[in-house]
Amino acid sequence: MALVRQTSPHARGPNSTQQVMKLVLLAAVPGLAVQTVFFGWGTLINVVWCVMIALASEALILKIRKRPISFYLTDGTAMVTALLLAVALPPLAPWWLTLIGVSFAIIIGKQLYGGLGNNPFNPAMLGYVLLLISFPAEMTQWLPPSGIERHLPVNGFVDALSSIFPLFGQGVNVDVISMATPLDIVRENNSLTMTELWAENPALQSIGGKGWVWVNAAYLAGGLFLLYRKVFTWHAPVGMLAALFIMSTLFWGDGSASHGSPLFHLFSGATMLGAFFIITDPVSSATSTRGRLIFGACIGVLVYVIRAWGGYPDGIAFATLLMNMAAPMIDYYTQPRTYGHDKPKKGLPKTD
Repeated sequence: MALVRQTSPHARGPNSTQQVMKLVLLAAVPGLAVQTVFFGWGTLINVVWCVMIALASEALILKIRKRPISFYLTDGTAMVTALLLAVALPPLAPWWLTLIGVSFAIIIGKQLYGGLGNNPFNPAMLGYVLLLISFPAEMTQWLPPSGIERHLPVNGFVDALSSIFPLFGQGVNVDVISMATPLDIVRENNSLTMTELWAENPALQSIGGKGWVWVNAAYLAGGLFLLYRKVFTWHAPVGMLAALFIMSTLFWGDGSASHGSPLFHLFSGATMLGAFFIITDPVSSATSTRGRLIFGACIGVLVYVIRAWGGYPDGIAFATLLMNMAAPMIDYYTQPRTYGHDKPKKGLPKTD
């Protein structure tokens, strides 16, 4: 009886790249929905536009590289990159800004290094930092969250669409209605105590800023879902959130020099999005168990340092990219013990 000859691998697991990316997209839906409720249709329009640009950019480069287009486009990685960049952009970011950021993330941040699995940096954060440095005015025009008196009626789909794509209408003057984010308000404060600042500013009506608390809570729920499905381990998110909590506790106070409470830092800005959807990227982060914990903790420290004393109000993107560069070194010094050996092989080899 002849045996059927088959090449390896013979075993297949349920967590394919496509399946993992589907779970990540699904987990981000609550955060995307809450963001749309508080900041209008622009967020959702940005996501659709970003996905279109990401797929087109990836298809173009795959065509040039003579790689199978349909195989790579359907793995979902380009869509996840597009989603992460879209939700980080201001809701009414102009179409050309999004085009530059997403195409740079896919072409330079991902495909230039050889595609999925070879990129040393998180592509979405690479695109975001490019836009933040190159176009600071457009990248800081955030709308007031729904419910604030200064909030003008720009939540309509047509208004948002015409503001992002002027060809569809007159649009809305973003310069007139934009306002600083809660992190920026606290960072720029130099005269009021935290109690006075909270009482004076309508955007600081809750622990993390009006609207931002619910956005972070939604991304936290999505992150816990991914932990439950074992898409990633708890080490990097817990390391980042714990380090951020400790740093903000050490420098917490009510005076004008205070940088906000620990809860404020945990539930404002892109904290939960960063902890569960950005720093957990399996390609550009540390891979060893202890390495992930160190990787996340260092990001948490850097995020607070940038928020408190740096030139930018948030810092998730810069902290992530800085630690992406350090990830190989972290893995080198945190290698686990190999079976049959007394201790792990790590550090530089000794020479006579």
